[in-house]
Amino acid sequence: MSEEKQIKDKKLIELKERRQKITSMGGKERVAAQEKKGKLTARARIEMLLDKGTFHEIGMFVKSRNSGAYEDAPADAVVTGYGEIDGRKIYIYAQDFTSMGGTMAEMQSEKICTLMDSAMKVGCPVIGLNDSGGARIQDGVDSLAGYGRLFRRNVMASGLIPQICAILGPTAGGGVYSPALMDFIFMVKGISFAFITGPKVVKATTGQDVSEEDLGGAIAAQKKAGVVCRSENSEAECFQSIKELLSYLPSSNREKPPRVNWGDKTDRTDASLFDIIPENSSKPYDMKKIIERIFDQRKDDKKNYFELFPLFATNIVTCFSRLNGYSVGIIANQPLSKAGCLDIDACDKASRFIRFCNAFNIPVITLVDVPGYMPGTEQEWGGIIRHGAKMLYAYSEATVPKLTIIIRKAYGGAYLGMSSKSLGADTVLSWPSTELAVMGAEGAAPIIFRKELEKASNPEELLQEKIRQYREEFANPYRAAERLHTDDVVDPSETRPKLIAALEIAINKTEDRPAKKHGIIPT
Repeated sequence: MSEEKQIKDKKLIELKERRQKITSMGGKERVAAQEKKGKLTARARIEMLLDKGTFHEIGMFVKSRNSGAYEDAPADAVVTGYGEIDGRKIYIYAQDFTSMGGTMAEMQSEKICTLMDSAMKVGCPVIGLNDSGGARIQDGVDSLAGYGRLFRRNVMASGLIPQICAILGPTAGGGVYSPALMDFIFMVKGISFAFITGPKVVKATTGQDVSEEDLGGAIAAQKKAGVVCRSENSEAECFQSIKELLSYLPSSNREKPPRVNWGDKTDRTDASLFDIIPENSSKPYDMKKIIERIFDQRKDDKKNYFELFPLFATNIVTCFSRLNGYSVGIIANQPLSKAGCLDIDACDKASRFIRFCNAFNIPVITLVDVPGYMPGTEQEWGGIIRHGAKMLYAYSEATVPKLTIIIRKAYGGAYLGMSSKSLGADTVLSWPSTELAVMGAEGAAPIIFRKELEKASNPEELLQEKIRQYREEFANPYRAAERLHTDDVVDPSETRPKLIAALEIAINKTEDRPAKKHGIIPT
């Protein structure tokens, strides 16, 4: 063997050894400790999420400038690169908790920021798998600056490429703000925690005793805080949900979402659809049953919509589905929860979803059954005015196709807030069950007929008669149709083909806005 060949072989052996050391992450003991907690390692997570054999790592040999001052952190505690999910290109990073607790440091930040810069240039989604003890204390202000650079990238990427985060371990302090600046956050029950200050700090500063789970676990972070869009039972389930979500999204704002044919017929009607709505307008029903029947149905019998924030602000439903193969975003009042009223949380949930759909060319379809805004001092003092204004702003700002179906109640300002013609809806259809008016009959009749009621020998009997009269004469779908506030009153059984026709005509619409730097959305 020649000397030149020996030198080359030695270099190849060195490369292999260095790679093996880095891919061993924090070593056997720490990997075992990670697995004992029921958690996958950073590299195992990437392997499970991506299509087999498609991952290409970037920055494997990166080291901290301060690595001599403390133990080595292979790849500076984060694995970064690109690969494919269902054949589509994505960029991904996964913090490695087995190496220095996955802590954020200068070079970890550089790796993630470099990855995000590339993703923005080529127009690919970014997925972050967070599992970190926070800022690396030994790196001082450099670790904090690392967070700052990452936050800025999150903002620059917002509305340009989809950003998805899965919190798969602890994420605290400044570490929670990068996920918060992304589009969607997933968590896993039992292993995921997100909070600004942990239980010990809460105890020391406020005297409150609270567990990590109750403070920022997967359920609390969604149901109470409204931070997390989905709380899954396992990492495998979490990754499957991320894949499903991605199937509805374009790779960037330069594209339209992929169109997928599930095999449903465009002319399918449903004679039993109207039966879901109770004759008594004060009785609730499940709006999700309407969604299941109108939108494309799958041959594999899987659920035909992907819901976001299912435990938060349950009085409004936000989800993705398909209509004639097109990806669509759905906003729908849920009569089973708070009668479908709009409150602070519902307005926040809906407005952010509308703005995401608009940014990524996803048509918005609104199903309306709204009796009004939630009354009470808690709502008024909590700022229902400014929160409700977010929804008005989001719908008015959106230039994607906007279609609306009024199922039952549509009263007052809440009617306007649910994508009315006045806010720029392209098509508004109503069912014969629609009650569209300034206010409900029970509230309006005593005001309109006050003098008659004062003189009546049996005011209660007369009131009930006037309520019926008001509902028949004023709160019906035809008054609005006469003034072109709605485009048509349709047979509920024909809702699907009517919506498809409206979407097909509006799918390539263009709509200009006045030139300006940006609007000021209510806070």
